[in-house]
Amino acid sequence: MAISLAFMFTSKIKAKMMDLGKINNDDFEGMIFQRCGKERKEVHCGPAFGVDVSVINLPGGLALAMTSDPLSLIPSLGLQESAWLSVHLMANDMGTTGFGPMYAQMVLNLPDYLSRQDFDTYWGFIHQYSAEIGVSITGGHTGKVTGQNSTIAGGGTMVLTAPADKILLSKYAQPEDLIIVTKQCAISSTAILAMSFPQTVINKLGKEAYTHACDLFYQTSSLEEALLATDDQNVLVKAMHDVTEGGVLGAVYEMAVASGNGVILENKKIPVSDTVRQVCSLFELDPRFCVGAGSTVMAVDKLKAKLLIEKLAQHNIQATVIGKFTAKEQGYQLIDQDEILNLPYFATDPYWEAFFNALNKGWK
Repeated sequence: MAISLAFMFTSKIKAKMMDLGKINNDDFEGMIFQRCGKERKEVHCGPAFGVDVSVINLPGGLALAMTSDPLSLIPSLGLQESAWLSVHLMANDMGTTGFGPMYAQMVLNLPDYLSRQDFDTYWGFIHQYSAEIGVSITGGHTGKVTGQNSTIAGGGTMVLTAPADKILLSKYAQPEDLIIVTKQCAISSTAILAMSFPQTVINKLGKEAYTHACDLFYQTSSLEEALLATDDQNVLVKAMHDVTEGGVLGAVYEMAVASGNGVILENKKIPVSDTVRQVCSLFELDPRFCVGAGSTVMAVDKLKAKLLIEKLAQHNIQATVIGKFTAKEQGYQLIDQDEILNLPYFATDPYWEAFFNALNKGWK
């Protein structure tokens, strides 16, 4: 699931770290999973930890896949950028099925200060980005809400139909599958933090680092690489998982849990660029664990990994083997300088605390 990556506060509000972001797995299991309404036999995959979409079996061998996420409206980033996040963070989830989204429902609870002109601009880009990826917006709800100061301006659902036996889920990964991550760690964290605190990043890291960080923003879509991995008869992946909260290492952990596997990763192979490292260091973040929309974790048969990496490279998409899935009994392992460690998992993404700390410091 994706998230809205920033909040705005009035000058009277003291920002502080809270339990923000996605609900943790214990609460999910305890409060939600056991209470999901009527059980229906056609539900092939309902809500589950580490799974990006739900799948409903339909007549004739088809299935319906769907995902829901918040819609972003972040004035500090811009209306166009907010629309991009609103569309593409949902589309990233849908891409993990191996198919592109087809339809969307949008619910907008807009702040009362948003002008008609600004809404027209925002919705124009929602339309544009949806059309570009083949999504038809089929309905929803739109209204203004007094006192609505959050940058989460509602929610959306994307839907597709495809042959039931062709839809991929993150839980389909198997032991000995290689783990490939596309692009690099902390793409969205780095871009959003730089764009939210431009003066500080320029003053401390320089204009070039700031520019490179901002350039990462439009890499936060991972739909292209997901479809490239499944666009012909020789499907090159077994399972995929979108990287959001918890970063690349969190996504690998979630995928291992969802599929009932263990995992072993090599820390030195995890891709982190100099720009990402610089920005994350400034905000005291470990990029391996930071929200990283734009990257995808893929489970790939070892005989197909080289072919997939080469295919993605032809489209200027970096892909790196960082480890493999193992038997569950082997646990979740991370090799770091010849030392085997337990792979950490953090229920709350450290991005949130970094963002609030920067606000409280008065960073601009």
